Amino acid sequence: MSAPPSGTAILLFLRVTLHVGFAVLLGVATLGLLAGGGVNGSRYGWAALAAVLAGVYLAGTLVEKRFAAGTSGFDPRRYAVLWLGTVTVLWVMLLAGSADFSWLAFPLFFLHLHVLPRPVALVNIALLTAAVIASQWAASGQAVPHVALVLGPVVGAAFSVVTGLAYRALYRDAENQRRAADELRRTRADLARTQHDAGVLAERERLAREIHDTLAQGLSSILLVARAAEKSLRDGDSATAGERLALVQQTAAENLAEARHFVRGLASPQLQESSLVDALRRLCDETGALAAARGSGLRCRLEVEGGPAELPQPYTVALLRAAQASLANVREHAGAGTAVVTLAFLGNEVTLDIFDDGVGFDPAGLDPVGAQPPVAARPDGRGFGLRSLQDRVAVLGGSLDLESAAGEGTVVAVRLPLDGSENQA
Repeated sequence: MSAPPSGTAILLFLRVTLHVGFAVLLGVATLGLLAGGGVNGSRYGWAALAAVLAGVYLAGTLVEKRFAAGTSGFDPRRYAVLWLGTVTVLWVMLLAGSADFSWLAFPLFFLHLHVLPRPVALVNIALLTAAVIASQWAASGQAVPHVALVLGPVVGAAFSVVTGLAYRALYRDAENQRRAADELRRTRADLARTQHDAGVLAERERLAREIHDTLAQGLSSILLVARAAEKSLRDGDSATAGERLALVQQTAAENLAEARHFVRGLASPQLQESSLVDALRRLCDETGALAAARGSGLRCRLEVEGGPAELPQPYTVALLRAAQASLANVREHAGAGTAVVTLAFLGNEVTLDIFDDGVGFDPAGLDPVGAQPPVAARPDGRGFGLRSLQDRVAVLGGSLDLESAAGEGTVVAVRLPLDGSENQA
């Protein structure tokens, strides 16, 4: 009726040996009793009592084994002391009938050491040893017990105690290892769930950035130009309306291409067959065309400083998205006449500055760039551009600066390192 096994091979071997040893010793003693040796009273009555002991012992071990294997919800450990007491009392009764049952004391020593607190177990072992000596002394018929008759049980008890304590220490160590392994498995499972949740959140952030910087911006442009075309039709200017509708078609086609590549997990189609410089030049042209379609005189130009270097795809995508988001803000909010996009290759870094000469604003009214939590979007979904751009740049180890003042325009400056940190992407 010991606690569930640890599952290690050596503990399993010791447990099996203990139970088999008890069964063999009980069987040998019972056969000796039936043969007529050292019997006080009816031999068959004592044999029946031995059968009861065997049944009680077997029932306890089977119940414990089923619980340890997880096939039974009944926990027998709280009844372990009662079970051990019953086994011990039955053994003492058999010992009174035949000294052959004295050998069962040795497996009982192990059980007492394992089930009971150590001080109680040691006292019980001393009493069991005295019972063995008394039984063998009575069976010998000697007036004074021989030294060997006393020394044998005492030495056997001492050996059993040492072995039992070693088993108990081994059992505790195995249990600690099992609990540590269970804790490690739980920790790994928790870590896997945490990593999965973090991956889901990161993917949501990435999708939000892509949707804002591509589809949302494109749809916004389509809506504004369509309204301008509608106004031209009301004014009877069909030529201008046709030009604006053609721009709507072009923007929609580009947006559709973005959506298809976005679904496939590819880079921006603007970067598929052209360089970053070409993509930025086309973006400036489109910005001017969209502004003109809305009746604005915004002019946009690209300036390139230094020799263009080959950039990793995450860099080119981040810089293009930064330009798209910034120029969209210029078109919608700045009221500017000029926007200048400056791409500079400075050896150990690449920079992108977007300047406009519009109305500007007071940056003190915004959350600081780099604040934690980052700049939050408004409930209607607007205001996400700066946060999206901030996240993109931060992932690549770069920096984002925003400078503006009322009536003095705005500058958005992006810095990305080229000293090997780009490999982090």
